[in-house]
Order: sequence, then C-alpha cells, then structure tokens
Amino acid sequence: MPTYEYECQRCGYVFELFQNMSDPPRKRCPRCGGKVERRLGTGAGVIFRGSGFYATDYRSSEYRKAQRAESEKSSKESEAPKKDASPKDGGD
Repeated sequence: MPTYEYECQRCGYVFELFQNMSDPPRKRCPRCGGKVERRLGTGAGVIFRGSGFYATDYRSSEYRKAQRAESEKSSKESEAPKKDASPKDGGD
C-alpha cells in the first residue's frame, strides 16, 4: 500500500496517508475540515536492479558476448612478448 501526501487548500497543512490504491482520495483536512488535494509525485518507489546503475547493465546478451571477446583479445595482445629494439651485437 502506498503512502499518499495531501495538502489542505485552506490552512496549508501537509499530511501523509497510508491507504490502498483502490481507496477513494481524502477530501477533508483532519485539522480544519477544509478541502485537500493530493500532491503529485508521492507514493512511488524506485527500484534499482543489477550490479551497478549504468546503461551497460541492461545490454543484450549478444552485446555482452562481443564486449567480452574484445576484452579477451586486447588482454592477449598485451600479454604477447615485446621485441627488443636495441641492437644485440653491442655496437662498439
């Protein structure tokens, strides 16, 4: 059940009400009896999924496979033995 936030149009009192989504909205202020309006943007929750909160977390499986293959390729290239550019005969 969500929590809704209301504001009285007469006295300005702001209050929260825990109610079912199927319940009718509150019409009167509990303090002065004035007309209330439900405030927008309240009652909603945010759900984060995945190991992090990046655009890449929800990529397709094909994209992830291609990224993994590219990563493995670059790591193999960096592990290859480097050729020595210095002369081997001593030069003198």
